[in-house]
Amino acid sequence: MPTSSANQTDESLRPLLHPSTVAIIGASDNPTRIGGRPLRYMRDAGFSGRIYPVNPNRDSVQGLPAVASISDVPEPVDTALIAVPAASVVETAAACSDAHVKAVVIFSAGFAEMGTEGKRNQAALTTLAKTSGMRIVGPNCLGVYNSATGFFGTFTTTLEAGRPLTGGVGLVSQSGAYGSHLSLLATRRGIGIRFWVTTGNECDVDVAETIGWLARHPEISVIAAYAEGISDRDRLFAALTLAHDLGKPVIFQKVGRTGIGADAVRSHTASLAGSDAVYDCVFRQFGVYRAHNTEEMLDVVYAATFGTLPASRRIGLMSISGGVGVQMADDAVELGLEVTPMSAAAQAHLKQLLPYASPRNPVDITAQAFNDLSLIRANLKAMLEEGTYDAIVAFFTFVAASETMVEPISHELTEAKQKHPDCLIILSIVAPADIVGRYERTGCPVFEDPARAVRVVDALSKFSEAFARPAETTMVLPAQARLPEPPIGEQAAKQLLADAGLPMVSERLCRTAKDAVAAARELGYPVALKIASPEVAHKTDIGGVELSLDSAADVTRAFEAITGRTRLALPNAHIDGVMVSAMVSEGVETILGVQNDPTFGPVVVFGLGGVFVETLKDVAFRVAPFSITEAHRMMRELRGFPLLNGTRSCPRGDLSALASALATLSQFAAAHADQLASAELNPVLVLPEGKGLVALDALIITKNDSTKKPRDTSHAASS
Repeated sequence: MPTSSANQTDESLRPLLHPSTVAIIGASDNPTRIGGRPLRYMRDAGFSGRIYPVNPNRDSVQGLPAVASISDVPEPVDTALIAVPAASVVETAAACSDAHVKAVVIFSAGFAEMGTEGKRNQAALTTLAKTSGMRIVGPNCLGVYNSATGFFGTFTTTLEAGRPLTGGVGLVSQSGAYGSHLSLLATRRGIGIRFWVTTGNECDVDVAETIGWLARHPEISVIAAYAEGISDRDRLFAALTLAHDLGKPVIFQKVGRTGIGADAVRSHTASLAGSDAVYDCVFRQFGVYRAHNTEEMLDVVYAATFGTLPASRRIGLMSISGGVGVQMADDAVELGLEVTPMSAAAQAHLKQLLPYASPRNPVDITAQAFNDLSLIRANLKAMLEEGTYDAIVAFFTFVAASETMVEPISHELTEAKQKHPDCLIILSIVAPADIVGRYERTGCPVFEDPARAVRVVDALSKFSEAFARPAETTMVLPAQARLPEPPIGEQAAKQLLADAGLPMVSERLCRTAKDAVAAARELGYPVALKIASPEVAHKTDIGGVELSLDSAADVTRAFEAITGRTRLALPNAHIDGVMVSAMVSEGVETILGVQNDPTFGPVVVFGLGGVFVETLKDVAFRVAPFSITEAHRMMRELRGFPLLNGTRSCPRGDLSALASALATLSQFAAAHADQLASAELNPVLVLPEGKGLVALDALIITKNDSTKKPRDTSHAASS
């Protein structure tokens, strides 16, 4: 995002989250009503700014002088809270604009989520925001807060359970109710949320922009986000890039993973839920951790606030229980963490201290450690200094809650953190809140469940990996001629993709059997023949393909047979001729494709052929365009990647050529984003290392193609 845009966003959202003057339109004298709660919350929190209740029917509201309208407020208003019936909202917001209010928060529901009239009114609010420059949060939201200043521009009832703690977390949620749920649970967990924003229907301010603003704020170190759909991909990409560049973890919960879930999203907030697989790939591209439930979201946010990200995935496991140590090891291995053993020398040293212990990793120090606390120091020191671990999980259960244990264990942990500040040390204990707090003050997160502790190590190490690599920057796309008018036949599609730099199988278009024989002789036997017609989608269904032809007689017979069967099946189809292709017998079959996602635009799809893609759905996605480096990461996400990387029965494929092809296809897709509906190279044979790859078939469908048909997935040509 350009600097000017960034500064504009900073300035326009600052009055919303750092207001000095707040007006409450529809203010109620009843502190339990929607228009009464924000006033009570702010007064109870000691909000230092000025509050102006707006109510034409009262002289005072909850002890504060009231004014009849927003225009009667005697000074400029930073933020106005609108708590009036939906039918009056547009008029009220317009009055705020006329009064030069900088930002408004609209609590009222009954807009795009309610049908045609509601959509019309919401569109009017969007227009007002664009034309006036006044920022609008909502409608249909629960508001915002800044816990550090006591500004609680919200009517959520969860504040009845206690005022949120102030810390380094920024939380933004499309859903007001769920955002309130997260805020309450975070408070109970001891997580300090500085800024809290619920965006609702997002007629103006959205989740993506808020993430960007939070990323820029110097007092925010961790960002939590919940969304049901994203409307502005470029804004989201800019925000996530900024958070990545500043090293601020983003934990994102995106719902609508299933068809049922996606339908619920559309009925709830009128958001368009894009393909869930595409959201996964976007999060991976930008180093965002995707949480799948509330527990996971809060666990990762909580641990991230301690500020220690493991530099590697090497994890050390310490336990007073051998069985729990094995459980932790199983969890770690399943998550892809490296449970590397202690050195032989370190194991021998620890065996001398406690002969019946198991010092390999997991390091089982047994309950004897609590009879001899020096064992904790010795084992922890060995793991930190000789284990080369960047994260350690220590399971002490309730034993560590004993009053006689808290002080000495805390002392050891404090010293360990001072000497090794870059190592993440997590405790798994069961203890009262005050004792948990004492351990947390040593700089160590605390979990009751060791499995959750291990999962957090995985999450934080992923942030470390992401921050260590540069974010994908905006690429300069090569000049591409516009796509021809549809339908685009196979030959034209192949030529377009070949011109873009993608290797295609050697083939010739032939209009006679004689020409086909000459082409076969030139290409070398065996060859394959396929009907060439833009109107034939499923060539094999009509007998339009013949393979492994070894002679001129076979080619002549096949030519006549293919054209005859096509004319019989589709008498009105235009036949360009027959394609004669070289047969390719080696290589690993893959699929490279492009789909134009409604949210994120062109997305490159990559998978292994056959059962891997059709049955196992073993595919990877990336939003176009992307670099060769990103293509290599994409390839390695496939469960079937070992087939490409080489096995005893299959040589290593040309991964460099494959990565280059993926990146090239992504550039082609991005350059034609306004025209391209989908594209596919299928099959693409990845040849042994150093021999490149070759695409045997290709398809391009444009957005205005009225002849769109299902893809022929037979892959029969030349395979």
